[in-house]
Amino acid sequence: KTFYRHADLVDIGTPAIYGPEATATKLSLLRVGKPGTHTLMMLHETYEPGADTGQRLYSHEGEEAGIVISGQIEITVGEEVALLGPGDAYIFDSRRPHRFRNPADVACILISACTPPTF
Repeated sequence: KTFYRHADLVDIGTPAIYGPEATATKLSLLRVGKPGTHTLMMLHETYEPGADTGQRLYSHEGEEAGIVISGQIEITVGEEVALLGPGDAYIFDSRRPHRFRNPADVACILISACTPPTF
């Protein structure tokens, strides 16, 4: 399949990715691409106010990058912490422990890519 409508995107379920401490009801990760079929995965990510992938940093194989479309997101990668807003971007080796958190009072939307797809 080449083209996907928004309704076709698969919500990959944040508790399965980040663990039970993630605020799953406040996170949405809609996937394009899948392990075993593609070498690249893209996500349409929505972090509602207060959303957090958990205080415990997580890691996985691959490299990831993203651009904030709207709102703000606080990203921790190892010892580095940054608050990013619209147009800001990131890229890092996903084996480095990381965390995403929305400390703002409005939703944050970002588009990210990960290679290879690991979930």
